[in-house]
Amino acid sequence: MKEEKRKQLEQTALKVREHIINLSTDGGCFTGASLSCADLLVYLYSDFLNVHKGNLTSPERDYLFLSKGHDVPALYGTFAELGLMDKDRLKNHLQTNDSVYWHPNRNVPGVEFHSGSLGHLPSVAMGVAFDCRMRKQNNKVIVVTGDGELNEGSVWEAVLVACAHKLNNLTFVIDRNQFQANVATEDLIPLEPLADKFEAFGCKVKRINGHDFLQLEEAFRALPLSADKPSVIIADTIRGKGLPSIEARADRWFCNFNKEEIKSLLKELHGAEQTNIESETLIVR
Repeated sequence: MKEEKRKQLEQTALKVREHIINLSTDGGCFTGASLSCADLLVYLYSDFLNVHKGNLTSPERDYLFLSKGHDVPALYGTFAELGLMDKDRLKNHLQTNDSVYWHPNRNVPGVEFHSGSLGHLPSVAMGVAFDCRMRKQNNKVIVVTGDGELNEGSVWEAVLVACAHKLNNLTFVIDRNQFQANVATEDLIPLEPLADKFEAFGCKVKRINGHDFLQLEEAFRALPLSADKPSVIIADTIRGKGLPSIEARADRWFCNFNKEEIKSLLKELHGAEQTNIESETLIVR
């Protein structure tokens, strides 16, 4: 990856984090988890997926299913920065005149499927991947899950069927931020050794730093990881990434900050980021 492109991705991710913070008031949102997957979504929509404003309904587009739907602030922030969504629409968050709220809604162009109840979209993504295979299409199908979401048995049922049908056009991306709601995953129902579990089910697995754009590019450009297996990318991330005051904190799952706290967090975000990233004037709505 060229240095210029890496810096551009970092700048976009910074702006997405600004949106997430700005959505964390007037009712709040799932701030910590959204910050953990911002880099993943920015990379996928900016550099990997064939998804843009002009092909959102095309049968030739690629598909991303955000199964951990509570991370929708990161998705909508990414849409806003890449031109798939009007930035002003974010001001309608939790308002009755729009469908921009705590979980994805298909009334927002670019959202492939409603989500919120965890464990559902791996099966939806598997079905879409199977349909693309039958139609002899080359669509890439990505489903992003949380790590705590893996406690849902339906996830593993989808993995079993995907492996049985050798769906190498399907990739499961695990946002491994080590938390399930307000409890550490390994204190509740331990997931490790996670890679071994997916391998045992029949997948090909790669584990990466989910905040490193160089590693993201290397992993996704290598897809499919196997010619006859679904791929799994376990992305190790940090809940609350970009805000040291809330990073890796169990109590910063859902946040509803006041206006002064939002201003402070935006300043903290920029203090925590690399100094060579320039940003527009911060606007607190």
